Amino acid sequence: MKVLLATQKPFAAAAVKGIEDILTAAGHEVVKLEKYAEQADFVAAVKDVNAIIIRSDKVTREVIEAAPALKIVVRAGAGYDNVDLEAATEKGIVVMNTPGQNSNAVAELALGLMIFMARTQFTPATGSELQGKRLGVQAYGNVGRLVGQKAKALGMKIHALDPFLSDQQIIDGGADPVHSVEELYAASDYLSIHIPALPATIKSIGYDLITKMPKGATLVNTARKEVIDEEGLLKALEERPDLKYVADVMPDNYALLQEKFGARVFATPKKMGAQTGEANVNAGLAAARQIADFFATGNRKFQVNK
Repeated sequence: MKVLLATQKPFAAAAVKGIEDILTAAGHEVVKLEKYAEQADFVAAVKDVNAIIIRSDKVTREVIEAAPALKIVVRAGAGYDNVDLEAATEKGIVVMNTPGQNSNAVAELALGLMIFMARTQFTPATGSELQGKRLGVQAYGNVGRLVGQKAKALGMKIHALDPFLSDQQIIDGGADPVHSVEELYAASDYLSIHIPALPATIKSIGYDLITKMPKGATLVNTARKEVIDEEGLLKALEERPDLKYVADVMPDNYALLQEKFGARVFATPKKMGAQTGEANVNAGLAAARQIADFFATGNRKFQVNK
């Protein structure tokens, strides 16, 4: 089978070598499309491939329709909103992610962003400590649980909301369960967002929720920018000069937010959650193993378009 490694933002060299070693040992051919300039380059590269490994690259309906031999797409990472699942399903193409491989990197970044904001972006101004503060975790999956565990080690008080977990599962994961998103926001000095961007969650976090947060609270977004209602965020920050927002995902209105609110707002210039050498290698190798296993045994364990 022919496997395309399509990465506008390439994997680390060690990850590329590992991917090639795994797939060639399994009898597959690996071709690479790295640092491509236009989406059209991606479309042109898929015409005869049977599998694709991507990072943040967009597998659109156009890409899928240009790939008649395609059987599987693996997104090296947890999020998969950059793949048109409907189009893939229509063509019988399996789409997988690699859950857990980037989790530690994202969790460490979330804690780093909290410290960065607590210490006034490392300026000489007087900051505050995380110890004793209440951390709310919105979605207590692989990343959220790690954030909670690491924050607990810093002396924070952890509570979490996850509709897919029982209270006991949340308790076993080291957090106190809450039962509504309103309760979560109202009880959080820091609120760490880990929900996916789905029709039900897009723009779900806006003025009403943000203004429920306690005085001096900080909203931390290492998920997707689409889950934030940016107009609602702007209004909340205008009315509540005590609130802060920090993100690993630059809002569309970031220039305006910076102009209005200065050090109360910060966003990384590009999404940095998975940008560690370790996560880069882990996710890439997991993607290669999943493709090799899929073709060898039909294993669909991590399929997301069921």
